[in-house]
Amino acid sequence: METDTDVLVVGAGPTGLALGVDLARRGVDALVLERAEGLFPGSRGKGVQPRTMEVFDDLGVLGAIRAAGGGYPVGMVWQNGERLGEHPMFDPAEASEDSPYDEPWMVPQWRTQEILLARLEELGGEVAFGREVTGVGQDADGVTAHLARGRTLRARYLVAADGGRSAVRRALGVAMTGETVDPSPMLVADVRITGLDREHWHVFPPADGSPAFLAVCPLAGTEDFQVVAQFPEGTAVDLTPDGIRKVVAERSHLAPEDVTEVRWASDFRPRAALADRFAAGRVFLAGDAAHVHSPAGGQGLNTSVQDAYNLGWKLGAVLSGGAPAALLDSYEEERRPIAAGVLGLSTGVHRGEVRRGGATRQLGLGYRDSSLTAETRAAVPDGALRAGDRAPDGTVDGVRLFDAFRGPHWTLLALGVDAPEGGLGAVPVVRGAAHGAYGAGLFLVRPDGYVGWAGAGDEPGLRRYLARFGPTG
Repeated sequence: METDTDVLVVGAGPTGLALGVDLARRGVDALVLERAEGLFPGSRGKGVQPRTMEVFDDLGVLGAIRAAGGGYPVGMVWQNGERLGEHPMFDPAEASEDSPYDEPWMVPQWRTQEILLARLEELGGEVAFGREVTGVGQDADGVTAHLARGRTLRARYLVAADGGRSAVRRALGVAMTGETVDPSPMLVADVRITGLDREHWHVFPPADGSPAFLAVCPLAGTEDFQVVAQFPEGTAVDLTPDGIRKVVAERSHLAPEDVTEVRWASDFRPRAALADRFAAGRVFLAGDAAHVHSPAGGQGLNTSVQDAYNLGWKLGAVLSGGAPAALLDSYEEERRPIAAGVLGLSTGVHRGEVRRGGATRQLGLGYRDSSLTAETRAAVPDGALRAGDRAPDGTVDGVRLFDAFRGPHWTLLALGVDAPEGGLGAVPVVRGAAHGAYGAGLFLVRPDGYVGWAGAGDEPGLRRYLARFGPTG
């Protein structure tokens, strides 16, 4: 059967759009399908963690993301109309040469999606809106997506990025195992408010110790505030403008009329869930279709974007670079354990057991145990950089490493040792003295910014490793 495209991406949220961007810059023929008639309109995920900022740097959207948002405000606790004092929302961190982005960056989800869509279109990709996928079938050569309007589309691979209620996941029969993080329902809404400053994240804890708190956060780069309110278990949440005004007035010193506009509202029950599989034949699950998080700690959107970043280069290597299809097996191998760990982290943050600190920045996540990781040095000190770790930034002989890494290619660092004689074909080489977190050695950096192979010097194993991923590297 003929194919309509190489990859169908179902869902135009941050996951699907990031994957579309990554595939487009690799020259992969892909189409993003979205059942709605436009992009998601609300803030929901509003925090971009430092590791995701590094990903966005590589995808070519970091400048727009930084221009559209801002840093997180300091928390301000209120009681009975009086300010009780400030408190930081995150443990402080300092930028370093290794990690230039130190703190989360606030950008409403709707704006992040607009930026990713603009980048996708700039690269020649597109989103087909109003295209709902209701079922999938597959065979040895490809995947058939069945659309609600009766049409079918054919692709070599399909990626389900269609959210926690994923129709594709259900059509595949892939189960999702989870738990209720908190039985208390929650409201989230984007509103316009008068009477509160925009320098603080305003928190109104309940005086009686009940779960009925209210938080009002100014959304950087907009005139809006995000309202989050929790309710006792069993409460039916009123999402009407009058219902939201009533909640704000009852739980703060503000009057109902101070909420001048309600732009978007939704309710949810915080839960954590993980798909039993991230892949089924030629279909892959990514983002909320694979893992659902509590919003606490800003982990869901960020983990989802990094799913796309992990899968994008592998699809590109198989479809355009001559790599064997077996490379795609490493997607579930690498991403499912990461998602499981981050689910535990976000649940811990929600329950007050874990602070919003170093772990939530996601810079320490990596793939040391992956089948794609080869650490060939005989002895690596405890705490030192190893194959499978994120490749840090730095400046080597006048070259910024993140500039060298940027793009859809592999990169070889030869630090304090000779580079392979004759080079590695299409793989660019950065040469210099032993440096920073790397020390001395050869470090082959994957297209997604992780050290795939590390060695003390040139050896046949380096070329054999790279040959696994196709003739172009």
